[in-house]
Amino acid sequence: MIDLKNVSYRYPVSDDFTLKNISFSIEKGKFTAIIGNNGSGKTTLCNTIRGFVPHFYKGDLEGNVLVDQVNITDYQLGQLGEKVGYVFQNPFIQVSGVKDNVFEEVAYGLENLGVPVEEIKARVEEVLKLVKIEHLRDKNPFGLSGGQRQRVALASIIVMDPEILVIDEPTSQLDPIGTEQIFDIIRLMKERGKTIVLVEHKMDLIAEYADDLLVMHEGELVMQGSVREVFANPEFEKYEIQYPHVTEVALQLQKSGMPLSFLPIRDKELTQALNKIGVSVHD
Repeated sequence: MIDLKNVSYRYPVSDDFTLKNISFSIEKGKFTAIIGNNGSGKTTLCNTIRGFVPHFYKGDLEGNVLVDQVNITDYQLGQLGEKVGYVFQNPFIQVSGVKDNVFEEVAYGLENLGVPVEEIKARVEEVLKLVKIEHLRDKNPFGLSGGQRQRVALASIIVMDPEILVIDEPTSQLDPIGTEQIFDIIRLMKERGKTIVLVEHKMDLIAEYADDLLVMHEGELVMQGSVREVFANPEFEKYEIQYPHVTEVALQLQKSGMPLSFLPIRDKELTQALNKIGVSVHD
């Protein structure tokens, strides 16, 4: 569904490349997380998949970016918008500002596509229920909390029914409850067969939900593979990116001389790993 081949990119005002010779493929229906420290190129990579590079941000793009087997330079930006839904890190900039209530805000993209009114109503009603914001339908989007507005932003993308969702740090401004609500929506999208690309710093949630990891460092793709393969690889530690909390505990146990049978990445797995080596632990 997404295929990058030797992709490098430099912004117009920059002397250095922000992305450097990046190659990877993402299969249809996979949930792939992009991780890395600030300034590693994660958002620029999302903008490239989304087509903002090179359609909106100019600069120098080298290599090939294919979305559904078509080079992004051969798409119109509007065509890409129907295929790739993009959720910004800051929900306050995703609201259009031209609609007075949540229902109309979620419907706005469909209106621009000329979808029949009755179909718009049905699709918006379905999505409001899906993301559990029916009670906000008559509220002004600008009067909502950050978590509520982030769910409205997701709803306005989901209602368009894109095949690919690119989501850039959707929980960075949310509390734990808001974060869980957003990940519940993302999980539902995965169950519906959507291809998901997520930038996120909360490693416990990535370990719980994602299939694969792309690790960015100073503009380079330095590691890629399944979530378990990447977190279990000793090379991961040198990039100074946070592990899932249970993995940090397990690594400390290993360093203290306890030979775990496998490296846990999810909370429930630590008990399993300890029980397998004869340490009796109950949940």
